[in-house]
Amino acid sequence: MTGHIDIIEGDITRQKVDAIVNAANNALLGGGGVDGAIHRAAGPKLLAECRTLNGCPTGEAKITGGYNLPAKYVIHTVGPVWRGGDHNEDELLANCYRNSLNIAEVRGLKSIAFPSISTGIYGFPMERAARIALTEIQRHLAAGSAIEQVVLVCFGQRAFNIHQAAFKAMDQSSSEG
Repeated sequence: MTGHIDIIEGDITRQKVDAIVNAANNALLGGGGVDGAIHRAAGPKLLAECRTLNGCPTGEAKITGGYNLPAKYVIHTVGPVWRGGDHNEDELLANCYRNSLNIAEVRGLKSIAFPSISTGIYGFPMERAARIALTEIQRHLAAGSAIEQVVLVCFGQRAFNIHQAAFKAMDQSSSEG
């Protein structure tokens, strides 16, 4: 695995990376939480470009410019709404990470920052989401990715602690295997 994973507590709109990932809604026209914060920080040109994309299906991803953000690009992905775990939520969430990483790879980006997709208003259990995120990121990096840095940007100490614990648990299980 060439790239490395950093887990931080902070504001995704301030990350100096090639691309930040937006946990968007299907319309891609801004909203609450991370989505609203990214749209506010990027400025009105982001919304104007998003209007040209005709939305985005759940689990898919699309890229735009970063405008007023420190990041050059925003990769918008639509996470699943948690409906108890029996509606393909895990696979749809995994697809968010896969498709976002694939877009970054195709564009030749070296660094990408993710929020905790679907764990806010969409209600995905954070412990479960953290395991899925880390599994997909590690899988992608291990497959010979050119991405050098993946940052998981956690909103608040609780989110940070959950992601750190998931990372340590995965790291221990992979070193024992």
